[in-house]
Amino acid sequence: MKNNGLNECTIRNYDKYLAHIARHADLNKPEQVKNFIANKQSSNSYKHNLCLAYDKYCNYYQIQWNKPFYKRVAKTIRIPTEEQLQSLIASSGKIMSVKLTLSKETGLRPIELCNLKAKDVDLERKKIYPTTAKYGAPRILKISNSLTAMLTKHINENNLNPNDKLFKGDSDYYGQHYRLVRNKLAKKLNKLSLQTIKLYDFRHYFATMLYAKTKDILYVKQQLGHRKIETTLIYTQLLSLNDDEWTCKATTNTKQATELIENGFEYVTTTPDELMLFRKRK
Repeated sequence: MKNNGLNECTIRNYDKYLAHIARHADLNKPEQVKNFIANKQSSNSYKHNLCLAYDKYCNYYQIQWNKPFYKRVAKTIRIPTEEQLQSLIASSGKIMSVKLTLSKETGLRPIELCNLKAKDVDLERKKIYPTTAKYGAPRILKISNSLTAMLTKHINENNLNPNDKLFKGDSDYYGQHYRLVRNKLAKKLNKLSLQTIKLYDFRHYFATMLYAKTKDILYVKQQLGHRKIETTLIYTQLLSLNDDEWTCKATTNTKQATELIENGFEYVTTTPDELMLFRKRK
């Protein structure tokens, strides 16, 4: 698969699927494998992925089998609120909070974030230059002043050289560590809803909020590093937000207004008594 150009993340997933099948069936007996998949209490989407992985195995070892058809079922993506994401960030350790903030502000895929090198961060211009996964188009991502400060401190404290990885570990480690933080917070606050927030939901949040702000689907596509516009269009269907789902702020101070904009608030209007109004999706 690697020789045929599949990325490492896809290969790892196929490896996991095959290992799972091998624990319950003989990989060299197609009918046994088909029976295991058919009787497995899982979604058709998961069964579809198992069949794809086993099909790779059969092709390599020239095993004849008739691949069963399981249609993937589209799932509704539930976008977390900023309050939920911020609570997860606040409850994390120093390095984890930097990673989660980076996920929230840039929408990077976990594998992209974990592959970042120190040289991919332009602290002066407040921009990230990631290596795009899944053969998507290259992109440049803006970051806030606060995240720039966090990254500057992280790079300096760890004495990172330009070619050093920004963070240790791979995307699997990132996901495992995140789930520990999430589950611990959900138990502490007795909020089971937090346990439904996946690491990838930080990317979903970024995409949805970016589209809500710009209404430019091509720009969102580029910022996400998608190859197909169809993938990006999913996010246009997630916006059913009402007026009461805005956080509103007011100020007459230029410095405070600047800080609000840097933190994602958008300017709405100035009242007759010179009060500047800002809002941001919850």
